[in-house]
Amino acid sequence: MPADVKNQKFTMLFDWFDQGGDGVLTHDDFRAMGALFGRLAAPDDRENVSAMRSAFEEWWRVLLARGDANGDGQIDRKEFLDLMVADITAPEHFEKAVLAIADALMRALDTDHDGVLSKDEYVRMYDALGIPPVHSEDAFRRLDRDGNGAISHDEFRTAITEFYLSSDENAPGNWLIGPIQQGS
Repeated sequence: MPADVKNQKFTMLFDWFDQGGDGVLTHDDFRAMGALFGRLAAPDDRENVSAMRSAFEEWWRVLLARGDANGDGQIDRKEFLDLMVADITAPEHFEKAVLAIADALMRALDTDHDGVLSKDEYVRMYDALGIPPVHSEDAFRRLDRDGNGAISHDEFRTAITEFYLSSDENAPGNWLIGPIQQGS
């Protein structure tokens, strides 16, 4: 089951990243994701918008360099799943691609600059990123590990890390973009 958990999470991620809905990932999909995340920042927050877009560009660069065997400029689902395990989650790429997005997103979402995400800020993220908000309250509760009614930067990073690296089907971070779709 542990390998299945990661495959389920990465399948959900592939479907979310496939902004064109054509069953393959392209540079345009990653640009669209960068723009989608960038819209969460305030209009004058160029630093975080740039950081998120740059991190998605890095993610795409690694995917293309490591997984586009036929040189068609596209990554299919199988290539993506293989690359997520072998390359994107490798320490040398994880920080620059995944955690860089998480850090900039946390800064952009923290609209009152108190260093934590309130439930409203978290739900706003779910909504704006096109994640079904029906699960946002449950996800928030799971990610607020200390139960203080807010998600700290450390709790957010822990959730991101669990989502990408944990094979534990009960890890709270698995709820980052909604519940794992059983049977995927």
